[in-house]
Amino acid sequence: MATKIKVIVLSGNGTNCEMEMAHACRLAGASIVDIVHFSDLISGQVQLANYHFLNLPGGFLDGDDLGSAKAGANRWKFIRQAENGERLLDQLLHFIRSGKLVLGVCNGFQLLVKLGILPALDLHYAVQQVTLTNNDSGHFEDRWVNLKILKESPCVFTRGLRSIYLPVRHGEGKLVCRNSGILKQLFSGKQVVLQYVDAKTGQPTPHYPDNPNGSVKAIAGLCDPHGRVFGLMPHPEAFLHYTNHPQFTRHSFRSEAGEGLRLFENAIQYIDKNI
Repeated sequence: MATKIKVIVLSGNGTNCEMEMAHACRLAGASIVDIVHFSDLISGQVQLANYHFLNLPGGFLDGDDLGSAKAGANRWKFIRQAENGERLLDQLLHFIRSGKLVLGVCNGFQLLVKLGILPALDLHYAVQQVTLTNNDSGHFEDRWVNLKILKESPCVFTRGLRSIYLPVRHGEGKLVCRNSGILKQLFSGKQVVLQYVDAKTGQPTPHYPDNPNGSVKAIAGLCDPHGRVFGLMPHPEAFLHYTNHPQFTRHSFRSEAGEGLRLFENAIQYIDKNI
C-alpha cells in the first residue's frame, strides 16, 4: 500500500465492540489501528485529524439513558477540546469534509444519526433529519438477518456487494424519518445502502423477524451524499471469519473470511487509492 493508513476506533462511556472493530481494520490491511478512549480526544492527547478512518463501534453509550446515543451526541456537540477550545463536533465535520471515512455500527450509527451526520441530505450536516427508536417488538433483538445492498448507492464500503448476512444486537434500531419528504429524498438521493429482506424472497420486508425492528422501508443502513460516511445497525465486525457464522458446520464457504470483513477491506482500499 502506498499510504500508511491510520485508523482510530473510539471507546469509552459504554462502548463494547471496539476490539472487534480494531481487529477488522487490521485484517483489512490498515497500517496503524489505535483504540482511543473518548476522554483522550477531549484532553487533546489524541487529534482526530491525524487519522484517515474513524470507527464508532456498537455498545450502550451512557447506558442508553435519554435514548440510544443521545447523551453521547450532546457530548460531541458541547464539549470543547482542552488543547485548542474547538468543539469536537467541529473537528468531526472537518474530518468528513476533508474526504476521510467514518463508519458507525449500531450504537455508532445511532450516534451519527443523532448528531445529524447521517443522512446529511443536501450536505446539511449537524441537522438531525431521521432517528432510530425502539424496536416494534418491544425488546432487545439478537439475531442474524439477510440484507440487500442497493447497488446505486455511492457508499464506498459496499462496492462490489449485492447482499450480506450479518447479526443485529439492538433495542432501538427502528429508523423513522421526520416526514415523508425526507424518506423520499433518501431513496431519490441513493443514500439508502442496506435493507432488511425476506429470507425466502430476497425482497425488502416490513415483517418481523426478517425485519427485526420495524424500520421504515426496511432501512438498515444509510450513507451521506458522498458515500464516505456509513452507518448501519447490523454488525459487520461480528462476521470476520467463517466460523462466526451461526451454522458454519453445515455450510461450505469460499474462503475463511467472513462477509463483514469486505466492508472494511473496501474502506482501506478506498483510502489507499484516494487519500
